[in-house]
Amino acid sequence: MLFTHHSHSGQFCTHAVSTLEEVIQAAIQRGMTHICLTEHIPRPDADLYPEESSHALLATQTLQQVFTAYIAEAQRLQSLYAPQIHILLGFETEWIRPSSLNDIRALQAATKFDIFMGSIHHVHTYPIDYDDATLAAARDASGGTDELLAEAYFDAQLEMLNALHPPVVGHFDLIRLKAAPENRDRDWRKWGDGVWKRIVRNLEVVKGYGGVLEVNSAALRKGLADVYPRREIMEVWSEMGGRLTLSDDSHGVEQLCTNYAKALDCVGKAGIGSLWYAEKAEQGLVWKAAKIEEVRARLR
Repeated sequence: MLFTHHSHSGQFCTHAVSTLEEVIQAAIQRGMTHICLTEHIPRPDADLYPEESSHALLATQTLQQVFTAYIAEAQRLQSLYAPQIHILLGFETEWIRPSSLNDIRALQAATKFDIFMGSIHHVHTYPIDYDDATLAAARDASGGTDELLAEAYFDAQLEMLNALHPPVVGHFDLIRLKAAPENRDRDWRKWGDGVWKRIVRNLEVVKGYGGVLEVNSAALRKGLADVYPRREIMEVWSEMGGRLTLSDDSHGVEQLCTNYAKALDCVGKAGIGSLWYAEKAEQGLVWKAAKIEEVRARLR
């Protein structure tokens, strides 16, 4: 089996490329057996990124209209390519302020999604993976240090986990992406006790409701030494009996399966031998295990 549980397309995401159908076709060509479509949910106008106000995708429509069109196209492709690849219709959360919960609930009430990914991209309403300026604003709002920002990030993540119980938790420790250089690849156990305790606490919550963590290879593409989450988190998660899946967080056809071989090495170094993938069944979402070497053997 070869799969990703996190993907985007330029047709429905302002910071991606390729049409959704091109992504599906490329996934098939690469020998992928399963793909989850997880476009970002619409953000309020107040939370648009600077370049989005002039982006061609939003010239004649809102993010909400873009997302509605995404659902229709994803459902069409899900049916069209069903004989060739298992496609799941999903979304990736935005958790910016208290009203985010109502926004997500409204989407879920309107459409029956197969799966969704619970992710944090904002702390104190500031993006933490966009640029250095917004990261600095989030850091200042958290108390002025990377450590306090990490604590605030994992606290926001806890709120999201408790409110939504996402089937998959996206890039669990994304907060290290734009941290100071000396912190980006720092062992989480060497941060302050407050940070590590929050990490373990959040893992316990995910394990408690049966969620799955993604191994996100985009961290390697962006210059980090380890995947999301880092090895020490995977080790603790494995000791808890937690399940891991695999994602490329692709934003176009060129990023499908990017750094999967290295990502599998990271998983193996954490002492983990199997990954899990989701399938849609009559009884709902079903998770199945695949040996790491089985996944590796399908890489092209």
